[in-house]
Amino acid sequence: MELTIVWYLRMSLIYFVAGAVIGLGMILWPSESGMYTPVHAHLNLLGFMSMMIYGVGYHILPKFSGQHIYSPAIMKVQFWMANAGLIGMAASWPFTMGDSSFAGTVLMVSAILSLGSVVLFAFNIIKTIKAV
Repeated sequence: MELTIVWYLRMSLIYFVAGAVIGLGMILWPSESGMYTPVHAHLNLLGFMSMMIYGVGYHILPKFSGQHIYSPAIMKVQFWMANAGLIGMAASWPFTMGDSSFAGTVLMVSAILSLGSVVLFAFNIIKTIKAV
């Protein structure tokens, strides 16, 4: 299995554990849970689910189509964009509750990075399976 794919899967599991830990914290300290709800949701959905889908998709879909991945370079760039976007969102979201314009800017840039990574994944997979 290609190393980048392994890293997608590893990060998926790291985000899954982090999301679960934050979920437990939300139960233990319900008065603080509101500011961590989007962090919890994004760690589980963009972190665990999306990274797992990216890793499994990059591993299996080229095999199903009998093709090599269209661009391993895009796959690597997308990995870093997805992680930077998610970490930026998770780190900045609680601070947006206090009307911090800096946190809001970080959140927006991070969301754009996350969206860009989704677009790169879709492009790379479509170009990989187009011959099928």
